[in-house]
Amino acid sequence: MKQIQLFFLILIMMCVTSNAQDITLPKPEKKGGKPLMEVLAARQSNRAYSPQYLSEQQLSNLLWAANGINREDNGKRTAPSARNCQEIDVYVFTEKGIFLYEPQKHYLKLIRSGDYRKDAAKQDFAAEAPILLIYVANYDKMTAYDDEGRAFYGATDCGNVSQNVYLYCASEELHTVAIGMINRDKIKELIGFNGKAILGQPVGFPK
Repeated sequence: MKQIQLFFLILIMMCVTSNAQDITLPKPEKKGGKPLMEVLAARQSNRAYSPQYLSEQQLSNLLWAANGINREDNGKRTAPSARNCQEIDVYVFTEKGIFLYEPQKHYLKLIRSGDYRKDAAKQDFAAEAPILLIYVANYDKMTAYDDEGRAFYGATDCGNVSQNVYLYCASEELHTVAIGMINRDKIKELIGFNGKAILGQPVGFPK
């Protein structure tokens, strides 16, 4: 009887530890990297990815570069946004789950367990990357805009975040590409938000 109880206890522990959880990221490294002009010269789109995972430090640096807080006194970001709405939410799709990047506390909040990269992207190569970023314009943060304004500024601010990711990847010799071919309705169904999924951006090591 004790052996059976022990077996089920171990099984429960394995199930708990195998499930995705919130991820506390290490502090981003804000020094180093290649000089800006070299990074601009190296910036490019690539569509072939190794399945090798980024380290937690690399993921931390990537997300901070994308849209993290770079001025602690006022909470402003590495990417500009119209009227400082800060409406672009960055979702991270991995094989373990879908996570929302929370810049204020610099951590990943689990939204849904499971691998949904193929559900989000229409192109196979995007689901092969270990990380697929999805940028969502959160309309709850854009109440001062009408529909046309939300569409225009949401797309513009998304482009700023995407370019930050491009530059970080060029500095770290990672592959990335911005993709418009994403399943927007499916992404909204999976995550649940008031807004629009604008772009996807896979990130990974060269294949």
